[in-house]
Formats: sequence, structure tokens, C-alpha cells
Amino acid sequence: MRAFLGVKRRSICVCFINPFTHHNLAASKKAFQPDSSALDCNTIFRVMEAGKNVPGSNANFRRPYNAVNNKNAGQKLVWAPKGQKPEVESKAAVKSSEDTDVKGPAKLEEEMKVVENKAFKGGKLSARAQVRATFYPKFENEKSDQEVRNKMIQAVTSGKGIVEVSLKHSGSLFLYSGDDIGGAFAKNSYGNLYTAVGVYVLGRTMQEAWGAQAAEKHKEFNAYLQENHLCIAMELVTAVLGDHGQRPLQDYVVVTAVTDLKARPLFYSSPDVVAFCHKWRLPTNNIWLFSSKKSVSSFFSAYDALCEEGIASTVTKVMDEISDLSVPGSKSHGELQGEILEGLVARIVDPASITSMEKTLLQHPAPEKNNGSGTLGPGLREIFSANRESEEKQMRALLQSVGENMCSNMSDWFEERTLDVQGPETYLIGSFLQATPTDNTTLKLQELCRAIRSRKLPVRFRCRSNARRKTGVSDVPDSKAFRMTIHVLSDSAFRRYQSEMRKQPGLWPLYRGFFVDIELSLAASSDASVATVEDVAEKVADASLEDSPVPPTPSKVGVEQVSTLDETEHLMLKLKFLPYKLRTFLIRNGLVHLLNKGISEYKTYYMRQMKNWGTSAQKQKELVQLLDEWAEHAQTHIRDKKLHNSYLTVAEPFLEKYAQRSPKNRRLVGAAGSAVNVEQFLAEMSGERSEEEDDAAHAEDETPSTSSASDATSAKKAKGMLVFFPGIPGCAKSGLCAEIRKVSELGHQHHLMGDLTKGRFWQILAEQRKKKPQAITLADKNAPNEEVWKQIENICESTHAIGVPVVCDSKGTESNPYSLDALAVCTYRVLQRTEHPGHLDKNSPNPGAVMLMFYNLYKGKDRKEFEDELQQRFGHLIKMPFLKADRELMPKAVLDVFEQGLDLHKLHTMKHGRLESLKGTYKDAWVAWETSLRKTLFANSEYFNSIQVPFQEAVKSVLDQLKALNNAGLIMHVPKASEERSFRTFTFAAVKLPQKEVSKALEAISAQSPQAQTYLSGKSWRENLSKAHVTLAHKQAHGVAALSAYGSLRASPAPVQFTALVFTDKLCALEVQLNAAGEEQTIKSLNSWPHVTVWTGQGMKPKDANALPALVDKGQAQRIVFPNPISITGTVDFL
Repeated sequence: MRAFLGVKRRSICVCFINPFTHHNLAASKKAFQPDSSALDCNTIFRVMEAGKNVPGSNANFRRPYNAVNNKNAGQKLVWAPKGQKPEVESKAAVKSSEDTDVKGPAKLEEEMKVVENKAFKGGKLSARAQVRATFYPKFENEKSDQEVRNKMIQAVTSGKGIVEVSLKHSGSLFLYSGDDIGGAFAKNSYGNLYTAVGVYVLGRTMQEAWGAQAAEKHKEFNAYLQENHLCIAMELVTAVLGDHGQRPLQDYVVVTAVTDLKARPLFYSSPDVVAFCHKWRLPTNNIWLFSSKKSVSSFFSAYDALCEEGIASTVTKVMDEISDLSVPGSKSHGELQGEILEGLVARIVDPASITSMEKTLLQHPAPEKNNGSGTLGPGLREIFSANRESEEKQMRALLQSVGENMCSNMSDWFEERTLDVQGPETYLIGSFLQATPTDNTTLKLQELCRAIRSRKLPVRFRCRSNARRKTGVSDVPDSKAFRMTIHVLSDSAFRRYQSEMRKQPGLWPLYRGFFVDIELSLAASSDASVATVEDVAEKVADASLEDSPVPPTPSKVGVEQVSTLDETEHLMLKLKFLPYKLRTFLIRNGLVHLLNKGISEYKTYYMRQMKNWGTSAQKQKELVQLLDEWAEHAQTHIRDKKLHNSYLTVAEPFLEKYAQRSPKNRRLVGAAGSAVNVEQFLAEMSGERSEEEDDAAHAEDETPSTSSASDATSAKKAKGMLVFFPGIPGCAKSGLCAEIRKVSELGHQHHLMGDLTKGRFWQILAEQRKKKPQAITLADKNAPNEEVWKQIENICESTHAIGVPVVCDSKGTESNPYSLDALAVCTYRVLQRTEHPGHLDKNSPNPGAVMLMFYNLYKGKDRKEFEDELQQRFGHLIKMPFLKADRELMPKAVLDVFEQGLDLHKLHTMKHGRLESLKGTYKDAWVAWETSLRKTLFANSEYFNSIQVPFQEAVKSVLDQLKALNNAGLIMHVPKASEERSFRTFTFAAVKLPQKEVSKALEAISAQSPQAQTYLSGKSWRENLSKAHVTLAHKQAHGVAALSAYGSLRASPAPVQFTALVFTDKLCALEVQLNAAGEEQTIKSLNSWPHVTVWTGQGMKPKDANALPALVDKGQAQRIVFPNPISITGTVDFL
């Protein structure tokens, strides 16, 4: 904190300084009284190493208040607001800092104080950092999926890039930088079971590939990685680390990226990844390249056609047919993992990638399979089974089995962790950021960490002493090293960090799987030539840096280096398939709802998921039947509610039996129990066509047997309204509810106040709304987070109401939708209350802490994210005027006291979680802060009274918005897809025809032909014309590849000529010629007889019209040829 905090922590007095303070370094130095004696750098690391010996410390050290040369030395300090001196609570003896033999907490505290004083004096503490492992940055697309598709097509059309597509294997991220000083890493950790499994599987994979040469190749491979500072990223897929979509047939890894880490991470292009893998006989992924608008459009169309039933073999077969270049993986997905395919990953890459890939495949052909692998020893599953007593035994057995050439250094797994510090305020991170960087890499990593901390992103810095570093990064004798994990806690951090990159073009990206080796060393005190940060910045200002790698050749440039693209806005799509989502989202993730809350809650969960994905009505109907059966089966067969990681033990046999009932069930499930014959699977799809009309009429009319289906609710009238308040105490919701209840023109109202309701508020409100569904319900309770919003969504859906959130209009901060100004005003209002029913008023012992708790419930979203999510969920948002736009700035004293409170709240929650503020370690600090808060707010009461919008003005604005909403008619809101990317599936391509034009054509024909007039009269042909179309290609009849070829023509105008009317007593159709005679044939139907079905009699289906020409030849149908063909224009689309 900016002010000092003295707390009782067993026998230690520790004081904290906020690392987020905006004071400059000079100001920070004033907070310390530096000692002039020399400092041995080992003192710094004795602090690090001694952490495990401090009772209750958990090595979670924080920056200490300096007691050396301070008049209060030896006295315990009590927290005081910034600008005031810490108060003395009691005296205690402090041992001399020269007594280096003392190992107790008091000695440790003194060492930390000395480190703090010495480390920053004159910039003597220097730092050198080296990125050890990393994966691609996570670039969040702020645009819709369709916009991303369009931008990808535009990039390809303009020659700025091509689309690369690869398979998404269903496993865990595994990073490997070599044995010895390198290391093995999971997404956000290392030295655990995941990384031990990864090392074993990688080593065994190379052993299978190299046979008798494996031991020597292990050694060469690790040396190569370390000498060239490379990191390999892989998807680790096993049956022992938890269930995903399908337990793999084999335990394997597949390489997804190779990164050069000499300086800024430089990712190999896909051709170079393939060449690297072929050199070392490592598994490669399937890759497809699409270099034209036509082929890219075909790819997106193929996915849309397969998204609800795609499995690995069928998807791979179609992708091979439609891509401009296909690069097969080392082994097929079906051979390694099985047929359940998670999805595809599409991204923009260098336009030269096709040429580079073709050249790579010629120069570096896939290695021949080794037939003499020799004795491999026990497999992964055997080792796990034989050492099931503990994870430690499993790790040790795996690492010993893989051999010393693959794992000679087990320190990450078994050496005692002398340092494990969590939290962004850690002492080590502060030391690193204020140390002088020795090279550009270090400088850039410091910039990255400062940007993360300045914007208070949800990122954790975790540090451990680096046992792999035998001599330190730079062989400086007086130095120590540690390894830092940069753990991103929320995906929102990536998006917010990207905006910072736009402001600072030289800022490095925030990577996933981000691990950095850091060395801190201390220059001799007599050295007067220690470089400053400015010196380093000046030396590395130009592009030619000593530690930079040689600029990549064009063939080695990947998407991250394409100059025509803004690297903060990479275009990427993850496209998942329904059979995978059925298992992971609907079955596995639904278990918590099913087992804890019952079948009703589970049904609500899976219907919402399907609606969010945009699942077709037919598939929803099929899934409802499957999931209802699964719910009953699971409740009978699952007794362990923690079965989440091994759910397939119960689910796979159930799915296998379900799939055996019919080809339709088999397509829905995808694959279960055994491998799938692709040709048989496609044949079954084709054979089932009789159950699916090639006309969209029947399919679009079908809906699941539940009122939750998206098609059923898309235009459904609501019965009532539920008004709720995503705010904080003091936002005037109760006063506003009282005013709303006075307005009779809003109709019947129902009010429920949270502070007066005993029991679970939202459940009670749901029951009361069921009794009064036509009412406008006022939920007088704060609704602060997504969990509550989901409950409100369920209430609205079950009681046929629209949800209307009312929020105070506030600009917010970068990490909270409410500003500190809003928090301050609401807190001031709370302190004006007397006898509040919820006991949050001026008589409360800790109102400030309660306000901070509510405020932090919104943490993680800025104002735009907050409002966008409410709009997405409920379709409506009412903003209540709150603070005057022309107000003066909040007094600094007010802002300071709330910043201090937020820091204290952070410390409290890190140690005690949700424990009441007056019951924890920081009880005395909270009491002091609450006193300071009241004093500060009351001292500025005149200011607070002057900046608020008058209450009646705010009430009028809200009422006007409510009345307008009520008068417009209440229509149930259908949320847009948010949890998963969704696209509309289809079964055929067609030319859609305007109903009015087709109707005019038939009327004209009747006027010209008495026979036609006689036939058409009395038949309800007009009812069928709303979906009039000419089928171009059908998924089952012509294949997905043929169907997807029409993707580039989607939305194109298509001239159509009606040339004849063909009919029987049960069927009628218009014969069609696509494109006017003499024009280039750009649109062609794969049907042997292009036509528009006009009318079907009882028992007939639209597809039966395909037989009319044959019936004419047999004399069983009539054909009236038009002397003057009738021309209209339709539009190409997928249906």
C-alpha cells in the first residue's frame, strides 16, 4: 500500500508498499533510509531460501517497512492513512542486521529490510532475463465470427495472406525447451505430473521413431534445443490426465509450434515447423492451405455443412478434397485419438506459405517409419497403474523410464522448492522491475510486466528459485537466479493488453504458457560506472541488437511477422464440432448441474447451451432425447460427484449402446466404442436422405419438445417484466423502486426487497413470479455477477418475462464498470443512512469493507464489457443518471483513501478469502481504515452533495425508459451465441426465389394455358411458395466437397428461366434453366433435372419431384412447354 501497514503475523512485523503506486522511483527511495555499508547479493537470496523456515509465512514475502536508521526502529507500527505517520503500538527489540547467523523470523525480517535499502541504491541491482518457454499470444477477436470470416476472405482476395487450417487435437498444452537448463512446462506450471507425463511421451515418441539410435538422438535433440534457444509447443493427448472428448487410442504428442527465444519470441512458420519435425522425426499435424477466395469460401461452407456431425475421418477427407494444398499429419487423428474431433483452427498466414510448404516437402520429405524400435519398456498406462499410490511415485517412475539423455535433471519435480511466491506485489518482481536491465530482452520483459501491473490485469507472477541454473545466466559470481511464471488468470487480460499494445507499438505481446528465467546480480559498491536504464534503452534503441537473432528469411517468416498484418489483430477462428461438444459441454460440464441440482436444472443448462450455439431444430430434438436418457442413466450409475475428470467411464458405454440403435443416432453420437468406417458412415448419411427433405420446409418447422428452443422463442411475446439492479449498495435502487411503484400506467407491479427476504432471494422471487407472470417484478437486490444473471435468465425464461437491468451511468475503470467516483458517492450515501433494514448504514462497524467487497464483485470487466454482456443476455439496458457530467474532479484525499482500502481488501482476501474484515489478521488495519474513511468522506460532504444528479431527475429518466419499453410490446429476448462460436448448419445449396415473382409466373402461365389453369385451380400451391428454390447440390446426394464449392457464390444473384410446367395428379413442378441462354454458365445445378417444386399432394414429398421427367417418358405425367420462358432472379444460399 502507499501507506505502511503493520500487522501481527505470528512474531513477524511486516509492512507493505503498494507496487501499483504511481510514485516515481525517486519518491519511492524517500520511503527508505538506505544503509551505506556494502551488501552481499547472497543476502537477497538468503531471504528467498529461508522462506520455507518462516512459520506461517508460506514464503509469501512482501516489501518490509524500513526500521533501520528510523526513529521508530524496534517498534511495531499500526497502519495509518497515506500522508500520516504510522502510529506506534508497542516496542520490541530488533536484532542487528549484522548478526547473519540468526535464522529466525526476526532475522529474516531484518535481512529483507537491508535488501530493500541496498538493492535500489544507485541502480546497483542489475537483471538479466531470458524467455525460457512460451506459446502463441491469445488474440481475442472483438468482431463477430462472420466478420472474422469476411476479413479472412478479404485478406486472401487482396493478397495479404492465405488461410491455414489445422486439426485441433483434444489434449493439454506441453512446452519443452530441452533437458538441463531448459525445462518442461504445462500451460501455467512446471515440475508436476503433467510435465513428467509430457517428457515421458515425447521421449517414447522419439524412441519409437529412432529405434536403436534413440538414446543418442535424445542427447543431440536436447543439445540442439538449448544451443539454439528453442521451445517446442505440443498438444499432449493421454488417457491418464483427465477425459476430454474421447479417451485416445494411443498416448501421443503432436507439435503445434516451434519458437526461437534468443530475443523476442519468433515463431516458426508452418513450413519450418514441418521441416524441423521431419528432421527430428517428431509428429506433425494435418495442415490445409486455402489461397483463393473460392477455396476459402468452400472451406467455411464445408465446416457449416459438417459442424453438427463432423468426425475426424469425414472432416479430413473433405478438407483434402477442397484445399489448395494438403499436408497430411504423421499419423491420422483416427489412428491416434479416435474419431471424435474437437475442431479446426483457421488463421491467416504469409501468402508465400504454399510455395514454401511445397519446397519444404520436397527438401524435407517425411521420414520413413522405423521398424526396429527395439524394447520400449512399459507404456504410460502401465507405469501409472503400477505406481498408483502417489503422484510422486508416478513422476519418478516416468522420468527414470525415459532415460538420462531425456531427463538428467529432476530438480523441477523433486528438489525442495525454496521459493514459491504468488501475487503481483511480490518482493522479487518489484526488485526485478527496478533493477537495471543488461540487455534488450530484459528491458522489454520489464516493460511487459509494468504494463500488466499498471493496468492491474488479472495476471499472477509466480516465482521459484531456479535449481536448473548452476552458474546463473551470465556467470556472475555474486548472483542468483529464479524462474518466473506469468500466469494469465482471465482471457480478458489478453484483450485489455492488446489495447495497451496499440498505445505502445514496441510492447511485446502477452503470451500463453509464459516462463522467464531471471538473474539478479549486484555490482560492487565501488563501481561508479554502473549502467542506468536510460543507458540500456539508448544502446538498444536501433533495430540491430547484439542479442537479437539473425532476421528471418522469407521462408521462416510466420504469421507473427507478416508486415501487412497488425499483429495485435490476428484473425483466428476455432471451429468446434457438435459430437465433441456433446461430450465435453453437454455431458461432462453438465454433470455439476445434473448431480447437484437435478434433472430440471440440467435441462435448463443444456437447452441454453444449444441455443447459444445456434444448433439446428432437428439436432436439438435429437439431443433432447439423448440427454434426457443420459440424465436418468447418470443418476443411476454415478455415485461419485467428482467424476468430472473420468466421466467417459460411464458415458462411453452409454453412448456406444445409444449409437447402435440407428444410423441417425450414430451420426449424432459421432463415434463410440470402436473406429468408424468412413465410407460406411457416408453411406449411412446418404441412405438416411429419405428422412430428410431437400426442401427446407419440413426441417425448419421441426422444434424440440421444449419451450426453450430458439426457433420457438425467437418471436415469442412475453407476459411480464423483471427489473433488476446490477449495482452496488447506495445506488438508490430501493428509492427508485418506491417511485416506480407509484406509476399506475405501468400496470400491475410486484416488489421484493432483498434485505427483508429470508431465505434464497432469487428462488423465492422465481416462485412468486410464477404466480404473477403478467406483473412487472422489481427485484430490489444487488445483482452483481454472472451467476446471478444466469438465475435471472432462467427466471425470465420460465415465467415468460423480459429482463431489464437498471445500472447507474458510470464511466468505470479499465477493470471495473464502476469508477472510484461512483464507489465514493455510494459509500457516502450509505454512511448517511439510519436504521437500514440490511444493517448497512452509519451504525455498521465495517461499512467500507462491505462496499469494497461489492465493488470487487464486478472486477474483471470494463464498462463496455459490462454493458455489452447485459445487452447480450437480456436485450435491454436502462441507464440511470448518477453523477453530473460537469463535476469537479474527485478530491485526491478521497481517491487515496479508497485506493488504500482496495489494497487492504486485496491483502485480506488473499489470506482469508471471504472472511469478515473484523475477524482476520488485518482486523486492526481495517478499524483504522474505516475511521479514516468516515473522516475523509464527511470532510468532503459539500463536494459529494454538489456532484450528484438530483434524485427526481434520475427517477424521471428511468421511468421514461421503462414506459417506452412497456409500450413497445414485450417480446422474449433470444441471447446471441456467446459461450461457443456458432454457425448455421445446412444440408443443401440452392437458388432461393422470391415468392411474389414465382406466384406471378404461375398466374401468367394460367392465363396463357387453359390446361394449366384447370390443373392449378383448387390446389393450395401458394402455401408452398414461401420456400421456393432450385436445388443446386445436396450434402447426402453429392457430398460435402461438392456442396461447399458453392460457398464463393453465396448471396450472388442467379437468373432463372421457367421453361415448362410438369405435373401429375399428386405432384407439380416448374422446369428451370439457370442463366439466360447464351450467357456464361457460372451457376450449375448438380441435379439431373433443375426444377422448383410447386405443389405436393398427400403422401408426397418435395424430393419426389425429381422423378417427374421419367414419369413424362412413361406417359404418367404431363408437360406444358412455355412458348415464352418466364425470367426471374433469385439468390444463391445454403439451406
